[in-house]
Amino acid sequence: MAKSYQATGKRKGSIAKVTLTSGKGTITVNGRDVREYFPFETLVMDLEQPLVLTNTKGLFDVDAKVSGGGFRGQSGAIRLGITKALLEYDSTTSPDSENSLRKPLKVNGMITRDARVKERKKYGLKKARRAPQFSKR
Repeated sequence: MAKSYQATGKRKGSIAKVTLTSGKGTITVNGRDVREYFPFETLVMDLEQPLVLTNTKGLFDVDAKVSGGGFRGQSGAIRLGITKALLEYDSTTSPDSENSLRKPLKVNGMITRDARVKERKKYGLKKARRAPQFSKR
């Protein structure tokens, strides 16, 4: 049986559980093909970025279960999950730092979790910071 590597990625309100298994390079999101699930090609390119940077695009099948948020947040969560799973694969296969996958991922900012989330609405305001229009008279 093929070894699988699992990781969790988060972005905005989205949480993705990603499983990498050795295969032909198919990517499925919630049981559907990635191009069928995401409406924009840029989102697909964005989540494939860690595989492209490490030259492992055809080596792994990616199965992602994602919930919460919108398409942009979900693709970012899957991207982080793929990155973490690749790092797990890298730590088990090559312990020497010479051929490490970590360096190209780190240089391109894939490892860092983007912690920005929507700020909550405050009472007395229309949005998080937008106050009602002031009327002098």
